[in-house]
Amino acid sequence: MLKGHRIVEFEGLGPGPFAAMMLADLGAEVIVIHRPVSANPTAGQGNLLDRGKRSISLDLKDNADLEVARALIASADALIEGNRPGVMERLGLGPEPSHEANPKLVYGRMTGWGQDGPNANLAGHDYNYIATSGALWYASAAGDVPQTPATLVGDVGGGALYLVAGILAGMLSAAKSGKGTVVDAAIVDGSAHMMALLMSMVPSGNLLKARGKSLLDGPHWSKIYRCSDGGYLSVQCLETKFYAIFLERLGLTDDPRFAAQYDSAQWPVQTADLAAIFTSQPVQYWASLFAGTDACVAPVLAPEDAAIEPHMAARKVWQTDPLQPAPAPRFDGQVTQPGPVPGKGQDEQAIRAELREKGLL
Repeated sequence: MLKGHRIVEFEGLGPGPFAAMMLADLGAEVIVIHRPVSANPTAGQGNLLDRGKRSISLDLKDNADLEVARALIASADALIEGNRPGVMERLGLGPEPSHEANPKLVYGRMTGWGQDGPNANLAGHDYNYIATSGALWYASAAGDVPQTPATLVGDVGGGALYLVAGILAGMLSAAKSGKGTVVDAAIVDGSAHMMALLMSMVPSGNLLKARGKSLLDGPHWSKIYRCSDGGYLSVQCLETKFYAIFLERLGLTDDPRFAAQYDSAQWPVQTADLAAIFTSQPVQYWASLFAGTDACVAPVLAPEDAAIEPHMAARKVWQTDPLQPAPAPRFDGQVTQPGPVPGKGQDEQAIRAELREKGLL
């Protein structure tokens, strides 16, 4: 879908490379500028996030290599960088000179805290950003330590995917107006924005501050349960008709303990009763019991197990050798495969020759 568009990525960590990988998965030509010596031990060494990209190794403290970077920026539709605010400006590669050379450039900036604000120049990581944004608050049961899968909510959800959306929106705008833009993609912004769906589930438009009391983090029908073999089962039958199927499969349709689905005062006791039921059998027993129904129940799978789960396997969601997720989303009539991971600097000579042919070097 993005064939013919060039993205220049300055080597970074986490969400920036993920966003560039996704754009490469979507067909863009992504050229990653690797550092000759990197603080990232996986950069240019078989890093999954470099799949489908081309690699050039440049020392941005060397004037000749800096000119190559400028030439690449002049040839690009978009740029991705994830440095602390001011770093690109000190290199002479900030938005202002880049737009002078390439007015249509979409300049994508990926940070945790954003380009301004009291924390803008501070270090941080995924948990810090989503803790500050409010997105981590409901990430576990009441009384438990808030915890969510590392990188998914912050780096990927609130960071990389918002950067991708911003770059695509900027490219659409530039195609019409001829004028590029700067995309300030901050993980604290995106992860807070992601809270809108959860907040919309409450009539008042706000969640209760007390954890375990709101519509999706409190009920017995919206929980993860442990089974007798140590496996886990996800249950989330929100709608009344799905809850009825859930109870029917368990033989609890006429059990007065579970008649009140939405009475929050009963949720703790109902949760404890279901927990006792689910610990009586292994996870596969429950998976078989609910298979093919609209009870909204599914076992919690590790990625290697998800790869062979019938639905996931039929859709080829996970690729093997090595295990990696397939590109997403999908487009009608197209089959997209992950591109190969380049070695650091392997495309350098070809890229330099292309820039010379275009008169940019």
